[in-house]
Amino acid sequence: MRHTAGDRIEDSAGEVAERVRKVVEAAGCTQREFARRVVMDPSKLSRALSGTRRFTVAELARIADAGEVDAGWLLGSAGANATSVGGEAASAGAAAASPSEAAASTGTVTASPEAVTTAPATAPSSVTSREPLLPSAGRPLQIVRETVRLIAEHGFHAVRVADIAAACGASTAAIHYHFPGRAELLEAAVRWCMDEDTASRATRIAEAGAGNAGAGNAAVELRELLALQTPRSAQQRRQWLVWLDLWAEAARSTAIGRLHVDYYRQWRTTVADVIRRGIAQGVFRDVDPEFSALRLTALIDGLASQVLASAAGAEDTAGAEDTAGAEDTAGAGARPDTGPDDMYAALLAHVRTELLSEAEPEAGPEADESPAAL
Repeated sequence: MRHTAGDRIEDSAGEVAERVRKVVEAAGCTQREFARRVVMDPSKLSRALSGTRRFTVAELARIADAGEVDAGWLLGSAGANATSVGGEAASAGAAAASPSEAAASTGTVTASPEAVTTAPATAPSSVTSREPLLPSAGRPLQIVRETVRLIAEHGFHAVRVADIAAACGASTAAIHYHFPGRAELLEAAVRWCMDEDTASRATRIAEAGAGNAGAGNAAVELRELLALQTPRSAQQRRQWLVWLDLWAEAARSTAIGRLHVDYYRQWRTTVADVIRRGIAQGVFRDVDPEFSALRLTALIDGLASQVLASAAGAEDTAGAEDTAGAEDTAGAGARPDTGPDDMYAALLAHVRTELLSEAEPEAGPEADESPAAL
């Protein structure tokens, strides 16, 4: 029986779910962290493990890569390797890929015992004894990272699967094996950016709280969050460019729209919680935390869009000047209309005028120096 990457695997006996559970346990991390590693919605992983949802072939392929186990073993085939059908499986490109990708070189994978001629399938020793994988390990995350980079550079609708495959040094069939279509790729890229941003926020707040000066001060935590959202570094700009595509796609796609709603709910809740703590500490005025968080996050979004647009406009202007050599426009694009410093200063001014209590001193110059946020 052949399965395409988007097919859901029948698992009425729960055997596939049990094998996946073993892989998750062997990874030495939480179920949510494992879901992040395989670029999967944690709730979908949870439902699949509990038997209320079936895994797709692509999801099992990513789980096999992350757990360093054989996809055929996860599928319950009689062979140690998930085996493809078709001539491309024997090609040099397929041989260079990982075992699970080589099995998917034609975009299909079989769980049929009759199609497998390799040794009996058993759980590799890595399932029961292995070092926990780093989140960056595996082909799926390489695909997602390259997708994020290409979306940031060219926009989602200009990026082809062939472009992603070329960036990863893989075949298009291998890409489809892990992510059946462009929609799944965008969702995975967005989810990865969301997870990275959430993890960075948590780290930044923890570091701010651990500092000697202003330890636990909500005003300091909020400044750190604002610095984190200011697109200074290449990574920050790349993520913001992906967000811009997300906003456009969220209006057209139900799946992406749900991700958008979930992400902003989490983000606004984080900001509201910091404001709420600041009110309790006496460093912020007695304002409505949720409404204040809504206003502040909207301001962040608008300013970040201006920073990115200004930077792109400045590059275009500079390029035109270099080509034309016109002296009367020299320096016109040297400084964007709205730069990262302008954005951060405007955000601090908003906090100062709308949130800070009169007893709280204004942020010093040292608070502005946070370029390496991600």
